[in-house]
Amino acid sequence: MCAAGLEDYCGSTFWNSSYLDREDPDLPVCVEQTVLVWIPLGFLWLCAPWHLVYLRRRTRATTKHLTKLYLCKQLVVSLLFLMAIAGLGVTLGEDYGPSKDPPSAAKNPGVYYANPVLFAVTWILLLLCQEAVRRKERAVDSSSLFIFWLLLVVCDIFPFQTLLREALRLGEIRDVPRFCLFYITFALELIALVLSAVADIPLEAKNIAKQNPEAGAAFLSRITFNWFHSMVVKGYKQPLTQEDMWELNESDSTAYINQRFQDQMAAELSAARVRFQQEMKSTRKKNANKGLAAASQNDLSNGLGKGVSHDVLMMEEKGTTEGKKKKGGKKQEENYPNSWLINTVYKTFKGILIESAFFKLLQDLLSFASPQLLKLMISFTQDKSRYTWEGYLYAVLLLVVAILQSLFLQQYFQRCFVLGMKVRTALIAAVYKKALVVSNDTRKESTVGETVNLMSADAQRFNDVTNFIHLLWSCPLQIILSIVFLWLELGPSVLAGLAVMVLMVPINGLLATKARKIQIENMKFKDKRLKIMNEILNGIKILKLYAWEPSFQTQVDDIRGQELKVMRKFAYLTSVSTFIFSCAPALVSLATFAVFVGVSSDNVLTAEKAFTSISLFNILRFPLAMLPMLIASIVQTAVSKRRLEKFLGGDDLESGIVRCDPSFNTAITICDGSFAWDREAEPLLKNVSLDIKPGRLVAVVGAVGSGKSSLISALLGEMHSTKGFVNIQGSLAYVPQQAWIQNATLRDNILFGSPKVDRRLQQVIEACALAPDLELLPGGDLTEIGEKGINLSGGQKQRVSLARAAYSQADIYLLDDPLSAVDSHVGKHLFDKVIGPKGILKDKTRLLVTHGVSFLPYVDEIVVLVDGVVSEVGSYDSLRESRGAFSEFLDTYAKEQSNRTLSESDRCQDTIDVELIPERDDNQLDSPLEDTVSLTLMRENSIRRSKRQGSVRLRRNSSLRKSEHADASNKGQRLIEKEAMETGKVKFSVYLQYLRAMGWGYAVMVFVVYFIQNIAFIGQNLWLSDWTNDAVAYYNKTYPAWKRDTRVGVFGALGVAQGLFVFFGTLLMANASVAASSILHSKLLNNILRVPMVFFDTTPIGRVVNRFAKDIFTVDEAIPQSFRSLLMCLLGVLGTLFVICLATPFFTIIIIPLAFIYYFVQRFYVATSRQLRRLDSVSRSPIYSHFGETVSGLSVIRAYGHQDRFLNHNERTIDENLKSVYPWIVSNRWLAIRLEFLGNLVVFFSALFAVISRNSLDSGLVGLSISYALNVTQTLNWLVRMTSELETNIVAVERVSEYAEIENEAKWVTDNRPPEKWPEAGRVQFDNYKVRYRPELDLVLQGITCDIDSTEKIGIVGRTGAGKSSLTNCLFRIIEAAEGRIIIDGVDISTIGLHDLRNSITIIPQDPVLFSGTLRMNLDPFDKFADEDIWRVLELSHLKDYVAGLLEGLQHEVSEGGENLSVGQRQLLCLARALLRKSRILILDEATAAVDLETDNLIQTTIRKEFSHCTVLTIAHRLHSIMDSSRVMVLDAGKIVEFDSPSNLLEKQGHFYAMAKDAGITQAQADITVL
Repeated sequence: MCAAGLEDYCGSTFWNSSYLDREDPDLPVCVEQTVLVWIPLGFLWLCAPWHLVYLRRRTRATTKHLTKLYLCKQLVVSLLFLMAIAGLGVTLGEDYGPSKDPPSAAKNPGVYYANPVLFAVTWILLLLCQEAVRRKERAVDSSSLFIFWLLLVVCDIFPFQTLLREALRLGEIRDVPRFCLFYITFALELIALVLSAVADIPLEAKNIAKQNPEAGAAFLSRITFNWFHSMVVKGYKQPLTQEDMWELNESDSTAYINQRFQDQMAAELSAARVRFQQEMKSTRKKNANKGLAAASQNDLSNGLGKGVSHDVLMMEEKGTTEGKKKKGGKKQEENYPNSWLINTVYKTFKGILIESAFFKLLQDLLSFASPQLLKLMISFTQDKSRYTWEGYLYAVLLLVVAILQSLFLQQYFQRCFVLGMKVRTALIAAVYKKALVVSNDTRKESTVGETVNLMSADAQRFNDVTNFIHLLWSCPLQIILSIVFLWLELGPSVLAGLAVMVLMVPINGLLATKARKIQIENMKFKDKRLKIMNEILNGIKILKLYAWEPSFQTQVDDIRGQELKVMRKFAYLTSVSTFIFSCAPALVSLATFAVFVGVSSDNVLTAEKAFTSISLFNILRFPLAMLPMLIASIVQTAVSKRRLEKFLGGDDLESGIVRCDPSFNTAITICDGSFAWDREAEPLLKNVSLDIKPGRLVAVVGAVGSGKSSLISALLGEMHSTKGFVNIQGSLAYVPQQAWIQNATLRDNILFGSPKVDRRLQQVIEACALAPDLELLPGGDLTEIGEKGINLSGGQKQRVSLARAAYSQADIYLLDDPLSAVDSHVGKHLFDKVIGPKGILKDKTRLLVTHGVSFLPYVDEIVVLVDGVVSEVGSYDSLRESRGAFSEFLDTYAKEQSNRTLSESDRCQDTIDVELIPERDDNQLDSPLEDTVSLTLMRENSIRRSKRQGSVRLRRNSSLRKSEHADASNKGQRLIEKEAMETGKVKFSVYLQYLRAMGWGYAVMVFVVYFIQNIAFIGQNLWLSDWTNDAVAYYNKTYPAWKRDTRVGVFGALGVAQGLFVFFGTLLMANASVAASSILHSKLLNNILRVPMVFFDTTPIGRVVNRFAKDIFTVDEAIPQSFRSLLMCLLGVLGTLFVICLATPFFTIIIIPLAFIYYFVQRFYVATSRQLRRLDSVSRSPIYSHFGETVSGLSVIRAYGHQDRFLNHNERTIDENLKSVYPWIVSNRWLAIRLEFLGNLVVFFSALFAVISRNSLDSGLVGLSISYALNVTQTLNWLVRMTSELETNIVAVERVSEYAEIENEAKWVTDNRPPEKWPEAGRVQFDNYKVRYRPELDLVLQGITCDIDSTEKIGIVGRTGAGKSSLTNCLFRIIEAAEGRIIIDGVDISTIGLHDLRNSITIIPQDPVLFSGTLRMNLDPFDKFADEDIWRVLELSHLKDYVAGLLEGLQHEVSEGGENLSVGQRQLLCLARALLRKSRILILDEATAAVDLETDNLIQTTIRKEFSHCTVLTIAHRLHSIMDSSRVMVLDAGKIVEFDSPSNLLEKQGHFYAMAKDAGITQAQADITVL
């Protein structure tokens, strides 16, 4: 009916099968005039509305420049319009024009009128569309218009050849005008197609396109990722750097993503909060009771004695196990608003999600076209009577389908990966933003490390899941479609194969859960090992001084042994699942085919059925393998989701506590306020009322733990207010007790975001006594300060912190004991010049917490705190007279203050000698930020309120670096060494090194086994193709049963053989890789413990930890896996090519050029991709370290109100990282699309040659070679992935071996052993002793000669950097002599082993380093002593009562770094260590400001009593403690300038006298001390 109408319309036949049933087929003219015209025009008409919308909008684009290209396009379309009019004219002329012939009754059919009109209208529409594209913001071309032109040209090819063939056949042109018009039109359409493929970049956008070529990429370039080419070429020529990265698209930038995410989040979260509140109403009462119970429970179990203030925070974290259980119980309930995060993510990114789903759907449907085409192809080769053009058609169709599939797949992946990247960005930005406003309750629940983990691990999990989220619906869809098609092929016997597959799923699931368990166990050991490693590296100085390395080495080796055991278990499990997985396809096809031929003798396995089914089974394998994995990762992400929801949904800091009411006439008012750190906790400050007038200097004093720092926190609004309020007028500046220093230049630390005013800056630097320090620093005020202020001493940090406040020109200054960390004379200077009545802040309101009694007479008002209550307020004199709490305080401190000199921590030479080389490039592949890092917050709080006096614990450089610098990703000023960053190809020797560690025997066997497995695989498929030929041989005959059984039997046997070989191969590989891991780790550990101290001074600890964490992890898990995959892929590809060549020998011609192209693409890609990965990890660490820094300085940032500045900085940091992540995603697509085209060509040529040589081929082999070729695309892709992955991973072996080959210090034990009891007398002689820290530096000790007798007590004094600590380092040979020698009891110490020396002398170090483990282990790691000895020394060091009071006694677990002991207790434990060793020489490196006076006195008296028979060398920081020495050695610039008894030195009035005078020690006092 329809056809008849069309035939009227065209005036010719519409369809007749005879057109195709011949050697040279053609389409009927009618089809060409109707269907082939309507397809492209219909497409354009559908797309037009999208374009025309832009014409209605009045945009600025109307002023956009008219480019030449645009004018050309419009011109071509106008010409086409004229052609259409001409066509109409010709028809009208023929029908109605004056013609010489008599007018014929037959007019032209309707189509000759309709088509020109249709075209004319379309061309007008197109003119409008092109104008619309020009007006569209940031559009350089239009994909829909390009597709329209492409369709048009393709559809016009048919009439093109029809007209030509007709003209050639007739020898003349029938209809000249239309013939000419058609070819002119066709030429114009071709020109239009070419023009529409070129990007039309307006002048305004030229710059954008330069910085980001994607913005200027045309449609073709976008779908083939050709715009990325320049980056790949650049990366191939030279290693890429951060500067080479392109600008981000606006929609990919952090600010844009974060804005959209926050908008959605606000709505979703508030809805969730409402839901949550309703649920909570009923349960609130119960919870309150529970909370109180838990708190009191903790109080009881945590009897940490007086040393640590009982504060809830410490207990929550470090409470004994009971407390932990309670807390665990409470955590189970979901007490936070939940299930809003997924919605937020969906709503923010639904556009990309829907687009990618669309592409995935198209690709899934297309993937089923290939097996159908394969089937047609095979039936074509079987039936020799078919026309050849059919074969060519199928070959071309296979190519077209494959290309479309590749394009869709890559667009889908691109969108999914970008989506993953955006989700990660949104989450990181949200976590950061939240961290700036989070309340103390929420903040306390997670350590810094845990919060950083939210950023690194949890956000990454979301990233990984979103990459594959569409498989949730795509996998079931693919499974259903495959089954439908298989059923059509083989009928119900499919169910047999399906049953096998379905059975595999639970087995796989079982193995997966087992593997998860093993993985978790493995992670436990890994964490344990890293924790110990972290401690070892943090306390390496102590280990060396005490010669304790072997004890710790065995600890690590034990854990590593357990870890490897678990790893081996895991590897065996993997090999079982690999066995099952590799048997699966063979078993499935075996079951299906066996049932199929066994069910009835009529069922004969033909080539079509067999190979179509196999290619369908291949499609099925992917979704079945992916689903369980996807579900597992979704489960993991659910955990991350909960953690993120808990953190992001937590309470913000209450904003109403601090008011800013201008009606008050005071600067600061607290009105009857009670403040607690916690909602539930008891208030720490009770009923505080305080009024401070503008411009006054008010001191806050009180004993340790009386709530001085808490008062400051309350004013900052950091505490929870239970009643009352705070009113503050004006801006704040805050100097915390522990200086917070950013990793930036010194100048940036002072300016802190304010504009630079030279005069003001200079004035502040002078006032804060920073000028002399700047002279010493290599870059002056532009010196880069390391993380946590690593290259500044404690006093310098404090002064920088004060300078920041002074520069900020705020109205109110809150100073939390800034003077305790500096020398007394510096403190005096700071008070005079900055804080005091004549300082630069004299007109501002200042609230000063202080212990320095000497400053109190100069302040306007003093507030005395006792146990969180304001006991008195008044001036110095009035308070002295009232004899209240204040005068008690004075009596305690005044005596102490008078004979105490706080010396700037003796960070000695290092600070000065080490030149700091600014250096930004850090190749830390994602540093694992262990939780060990993250006790900063806990520490802040414990220090804030632990019972001790003074604040910053100051350390010698090396140990300071260790503890403060726990953060793995250390950047910025490096002390000399810069991490070698590998660039370019990995040397082949590294591979050999790994193979050597595996063992050559293993390596060869693995290869052989895999090779045999591959042969079995090919054999099985050849057997199958032979089997299908039976269908031809036994055509119309009965198929003998014996033959059927042989066929099935051999097929099955070969399948199982494959599985077994894979199994053996994997087992061998597992053993080999565990062996390699074991060897590499033990080499590394063994060497690191024997490396000289200087290495640790110049290498950030994070970098060493990274070797043990990231690199060993790579060696353990990633390398064996990529090795195995690489081997299997390589053999797979070779096998495929072999089979294709076997089937169609012609194919060998193609292999060479293909291999050539492949090799080039692969080399280009690997070079670029590897460098992009490195840039990614290098630019990732700043995100985490900036975050860690922000969290530790939160109170400062909030006090100054700089949250926005930090948010912006964070956005910039993330953007820097995205700039390398995005190109990396694109580089993968760039590669994939090129490789897939290569694979598609392989398919095309194997099909093409099969057609060409079809007469000599049997259909079985054709099926085999094409179904192999269809699979090769993916394998090729994998091969490159695996090669590049292995290259990236093998670098770990290089990095590990680099540290395994560093030069060692001297031998631990040599043949020359000292006598058993040495040293008996304890006589020490220095003989012209000179030393330098590193060969390239100056001497630190310049020829020291002196003689110290047995049992002498020597005090060593000198200004910072005089060489005091170097002297002790030399006694222990931490640094070796440059010249001269040290003789102890007649033995030259450089001739004996280090451990013999270090075991015989004892040191009590400046800062007490403890290791996590039992108390007993901390005293006696080698278990040499009996328990009673240990109790005896604990008694002597005044710890016996405390230890006896603990539940576990000596087995009490010390937490990391001794966090659960007070500083004083730690110091006493170090004393106990020394008492236990009973050696004749004791070196006492005196603690600076860290110890409270009580502990100090205990230590001094014990040492005087217990070590009276020993030689004691004391490095003094407070002169009064050495006034009773037998002699005092005064050092200056590495020389001894005075060496005599204290009283003589005072009379001489030299260096020592000057120092004593500074400290306020007079001759009379000295005499008293000696008495």
